[in-house]
Amino acid sequence: MEQSKDEKLGTEKLGKLIVSMALPAVAAQLINVLYNIVDRIYIGHIAGHGDMALTGVGVTFPIITIISAFSAFAGMGGAPIASIHLGKKDYEGAEKILGNSTSLLLLFSVVLTAFFMIFKTPILYAFGASDNIISYAQEYITIYLVGTVFVQLAIGLNTFISGQGNAKVAMLSVLIGAIINIVLDPIFIFLFDMGVKGAALATILSQAVSAVWVVRFLVSKKSIIRIRKKYLKLSKKIVGAIAAIGISPFIMQSTESLVTVVLNNGLQKYGGDLYVGTMSILMSVMQLIIVPIQGVSQGVQPIISYNFGAGKRDRVMGAFKRMLIICLAASMTLGISAIVGPEIFARMFTDKKELVDLTASVMPVYFFGITIFGIQMACQCAFIALGQAKLSLFAALLRKVILLVPLAIILPKYFGVSGIYYAEPIADIIAVFVTSVLFLTITRKFLRNCGNNDMMGKRKQ
Repeated sequence: MEQSKDEKLGTEKLGKLIVSMALPAVAAQLINVLYNIVDRIYIGHIAGHGDMALTGVGVTFPIITIISAFSAFAGMGGAPIASIHLGKKDYEGAEKILGNSTSLLLLFSVVLTAFFMIFKTPILYAFGASDNIISYAQEYITIYLVGTVFVQLAIGLNTFISGQGNAKVAMLSVLIGAIINIVLDPIFIFLFDMGVKGAALATILSQAVSAVWVVRFLVSKKSIIRIRKKYLKLSKKIVGAIAAIGISPFIMQSTESLVTVVLNNGLQKYGGDLYVGTMSILMSVMQLIIVPIQGVSQGVQPIISYNFGAGKRDRVMGAFKRMLIICLAASMTLGISAIVGPEIFARMFTDKKELVDLTASVMPVYFFGITIFGIQMACQCAFIALGQAKLSLFAALLRKVILLVPLAIILPKYFGVSGIYYAEPIADIIAVFVTSVLFLTITRKFLRNCGNNDMMGKRKQ
């Protein structure tokens, strides 16, 4: 009799299993980032004012990141717990998590849309917009906010598909939306002459299709766990369990907004619009580097969670070691490529020579520390997969809030605008060292509870 998808997480050879889970997850992450990257590439090449439009849309990045962070709170907070329950064959418990996560995503959609619609203009100015670029930022984010519910459901619920071992289905849900976005972007931006409005419209329409795909799968018989009406009512205990894990990925993503705001304001103060433009490109290239690493870690995460719940310690450690090697190799390869070929990456987003030259000159410094970032990502993912929310939260806060933000404020006072670019590699290197030492020091302690951990407070019988 053929094993179900979730059972293979606990029995299939680790090497083969990781490839089957990680490759679709990497593909899904790369495809997902195309939503924003493709927009910026097209926008940056709008005749006459592409550089200003690109800078304006770049200022909206913190808002977009905050919206995605809330989807991560419910999705990445709930999916590992659901996987742990699947490892224990507790399908009802897994469906309760899925139902409550779905309700949280819908609730977040309403609140976020209303809040940002009302306060978008002062927020955009606070995030680094100037009078020269504010109109582009407003046009893009106004349309994007209309599709907040699609973003929440498409991103947040897709983790429950991969969490039950259906990595290929999760990849297809993202692929469908990305293809639609890539096709619609040039039509709306150039053919219909809609500019940044067209880019935003193409994005939300493609996200809508992805959301429909994901929800349709999760209510069908093809899904091991399904969205059921009776589990949509929010439970304080379940929401608390989701929050305990979800707060870490939420902070990981939401603090990107804080970082972007600090960097943009510093660049505006010490440099001007041109320097803010470099950050738009640097953040886009950063996504291209980090997203494959996130894909690997998210692909391996259900394997670790499932086997942790099933009490298979050797498989937990075996999966982590393989994930660490792959993530480090990826961060080194991609980081070095940005360091040695910065002009190639810069020209992807703009053809304005002044912006290309400035971006190419700062990129090698900015990405120096990212070469070892795979270690940080692997450890953070393992903390989440094992239900160690506080440790994962600390690791997330350390790099961005504790290190990067203060460095980005202090260093420019001594090194001028260059200090802002120095802050990133210094924060990356220190964070990797501290997180890896923390992981090695206490991993054995919480692995003793392998198979005895219940995320909703029930004791194992």
